[in-house]
Amino acid sequence: MSDKRTIPAPHVEEETRPYWEGLRDGKLLVKHCRTCEAAHHYPRSFCPHCGSDDTYFKESDGRGKIYSYSVFRAVPEPYAIAYVTLAGTDISMMTNIVNCDLDRLAIGQEVKLCIVDTEGDGPPVPMFEPV
Repeated sequence: MSDKRTIPAPHVEEETRPYWEGLRDGKLLVKHCRTCEAAHHYPRSFCPHCGSDDTYFKESDGRGKIYSYSVFRAVPEPYAIAYVTLAGTDISMMTNIVNCDLDRLAIGQEVKLCIVDTEGDGPPVPMFEPV
């Protein structure tokens, strides 16, 4: 048994396919609503703010700040989960913080997108690392 933490491949639905394809191309795509102009994550076909189905994907610059985080240490390979608020939006997405000293993480810390491979042929997933 390996001590290395593996990331399971996400299930891809037709409505989220552009999101996962964007990650394969190194881009974080965020859904926006044409009706109320709000952004939302996770990607879905309707706006959770106003209910409109007139939504589209827009590329994020991949930067954000840690809103909250927790470090898991009682596992073979310690890791951090966090809510990261994306720059220029009010979206906070749950993710992992990687490639860092877990003891030096801080609320408000600036982070940038880091795309991580998953098991098998699944699409990669968005994670973040300190700037």
